[in-house]
Amino acid sequence: MRIYTVHAPRTSDINSRAAGDRVVFVRDGFHVWAFVFGGFWLLYHRLWWALLGYVAVMASVSVSLGVLRVSGGVSLSVLLLIALLMGLEAASLRRWTLSRGKWRQLDIVAAANEQDAEQRFFDRWTAGRNGPTDDPLSVERGGPPPTRDIPGQSFSRPPPVPGSIVGLFPQPGGST
Repeated sequence: MRIYTVHAPRTSDINSRAAGDRVVFVRDGFHVWAFVFGGFWLLYHRLWWALLGYVAVMASVSVSLGVLRVSGGVSLSVLLLIALLMGLEAASLRRWTLSRGKWRQLDIVAAANEQDAEQRFFDRWTAGRNGPTDDPLSVERGGPPPTRDIPGQSFSRPPPVPGSIVGLFPQPGGST
């Protein structure tokens, strides 16, 4: 199963039918094409600030390796490590660019591929839209967190107070 984050622009009316056309799914995980063609991958996805940073890092590392006169194997290893980092962080760069572009994250979906992720998201999204007062940004994520006011539950009972306290602390209920 792969994990996808679902993003939509903040300015669009999320209740309209056309809002579904603007939804973007970003797969989390390693991106092979970002590893192999880092700069071109950033250019293809129009991640301009990330591309500028990538070019600056690659240029400064290449110049530094040339000035230090390191061997070809070391240069190749360093550039492969940067490419590996690019492949690992490509989805994060995409999410960062979307958040800078006034997009909001709507949901997180686990699915085998992007089509299944779209199906799951839109099934859940349309099932939760019952009326005009529904908040389209709220997603049901399960039951409420445990609280201490539910009788009969193990987390409802406070922890027992020990008879004595170790150290220089006063006894519970005693004068200070």
